[in-house]
Amino acid sequence: MNFGGTEVVYDYAGSEIIIVPVPYDSTSTWMSGADRGPDAIMEASVNLEFYDIETGTEVHRRGIHTVDPVLENRTPEYLIEAVYMKIRQLLNDKKFPVTVGGNHTVSIGAARAFSEYFSGLSVLQLDAHSDLRQEYEGSKFNHACTMARIREFAPVVQVGIRSMSAEELIYAEKERIFYSHDLFYNKKLYTAASGMLAEDVYITIDLDVFDPSIMPSTGTPEPGGPDYYELMHFLRDVTRNKKVRGFDVVEFCPSAGNKAPDFVAAKVLYQLLSYIFK
Repeated sequence: MNFGGTEVVYDYAGSEIIIVPVPYDSTSTWMSGADRGPDAIMEASVNLEFYDIETGTEVHRRGIHTVDPVLENRTPEYLIEAVYMKIRQLLNDKKFPVTVGGNHTVSIGAARAFSEYFSGLSVLQLDAHSDLRQEYEGSKFNHACTMARIREFAPVVQVGIRSMSAEELIYAEKERIFYSHDLFYNKKLYTAASGMLAEDVYITIDLDVFDPSIMPSTGTPEPGGPDYYELMHFLRDVTRNKKVRGFDVVEFCPSAGNKAPDFVAAKVLYQLLSYIFK
């Protein structure tokens, strides 16, 4: 299914924005189902209104095309390489790639491709978890190790963090990590976080960054996150001051009994595109 359904039908050549579904869930550690996330987001996206009131734009007119999913499932290393190669191809074709996971492991390949293509790029992580473990459950590429791997090739700013293990503390860069409990009391810290980013930015959005009251459909929900407007207006401000070169939306674990989070995930993707291309 294409993002936007029959209302958003553009061919590859005529599209500036390319959606890359990656239904991968093999390294999940609690609730499984993130492999069903891309399809659920695509299905929900059909119900979006494609005129964005806040920006007064119809970003789909830039052309949004959904390519075939990346289906590599042998090992996380193979998956990361497959995503990397796909994103590199899209960047070489002068496209704006949006990766839709799947769990957070898929972001490693995408961020690596962007970091090589845009010299000096930094990565903005929106997440409830620091994901700085050096290894977890026998793998250096577990979703709990995502930012440890990404930080090997790009500087990272972490926003919304409220869960980490004691072993991760020694790897945390204190000046580049913004905890939810501090952000709750001091909204100016969002500006400080934005100021630490380079001119070129890649954004990785683990949907568990949101409070589970609006985003319960993740594999590892964590209380205490921001609401929709708080987080999206932070992203709006980032897009005004930096050049966002691409992003991913990951860790959506759909529930058959509650479709509202499916729509929230689709809206986050389209709203961020509206901010970027305004």
